[in-house]
Amino acid sequence: MTVLVDSNVLLDVFTEDKDWLLWSTEKIAEHAENDVLAINPIIYAEVSLQFSRIEDLDDALLDFSRLALPWEAGFLAGRSFLQYGQRGGTRRWPLPDFYIGAHASVSGWTLLTRDPQRYRTYFPRLAIISPEEE
Repeated sequence: MTVLVDSNVLLDVFTEDKDWLLWSTEKIAEHAENDVLAINPIIYAEVSLQFSRIEDLDDALLDFSRLALPWEAGFLAGRSFLQYGQRGGTRRWPLPDFYIGAHASVSGWTLLTRDPQRYRTYFPRLAIISPEEE
């Protein structure tokens, strides 16, 4: 199984978040045993803000497969973002989250995230691993 690891889970580990470090570290380790852990360019970009050198970022992400974004994910992300706005969504730039959800959804992967609400709303068929599942 391929597990797309959301930026928030990786940032919990890299920033040693006092509330989420243990959960995020355990989930990454658990799924690294039998699954393919993956990121995409959106996740890479969001996580890169914690690093001053690309070499350090690449070293930190060494165990994660880097997967390209399919065009179908772009379409689904755009459609989901449009629904978000029609339902009264107020954030101007949540499109990266929609792209991450769409990528996992069109690829048939599971998403590891600690913030599943928007993903569940706009990608109802997406398999999600989150704290709420426990």
